[in-house]
Amino acid sequence: MDRILEILEKDARTTPEEIARLIKQDVKTVKKQINKFEKDGVILKYKTIVNKELVVKKNNELRALIEVNILPQKNLGFDHIAERIYQFPEVASCSLLSGTYDLLLIVEGKDMQTISNFVAEKLSPMENVRGTVTHFLLKKYKEDGVILKRKEENKRIAISY
Repeated sequence: MDRILEILEKDARTTPEEIARLIKQDVKTVKKQINKFEKDGVILKYKTIVNKELVVKKNNELRALIEVNILPQKNLGFDHIAERIYQFPEVASCSLLSGTYDLLLIVEGKDMQTISNFVAEKLSPMENVRGTVTHFLLKKYKEDGVILKRKEENKRIAISY
């Protein structure tokens, strides 16, 4: 992968000046390359990883991994069905898998009922969807290569008899 992309992928806040210094190129060339990556769709978005466990809980969304078994349509394969599924606003991510299931979805909702309703009312009834398995995410330890710092737990005093 391009060195500029590697640097931005590790920390999107790295300035073109810092990147130029790291890769020993002039700033104008680095800025031009970044603009080209953005224009060509190589860089799609700059992202901040938020440790939601450390944020005051107001409207933290629940996330679920959903494995989907589908029957591909003739002459269209998996892409057509995947496109229909990833259009739902609840679907944060959609990937084609090898193995027992065909698609892996990351679905977000305000609570378990919202996600259950999505599966029962929108996903499962779709033509060509043969089955689903839902796994609710309980806690994250690491995201996108970043270890998430945890809140200090209440330390209990050990009592022995």
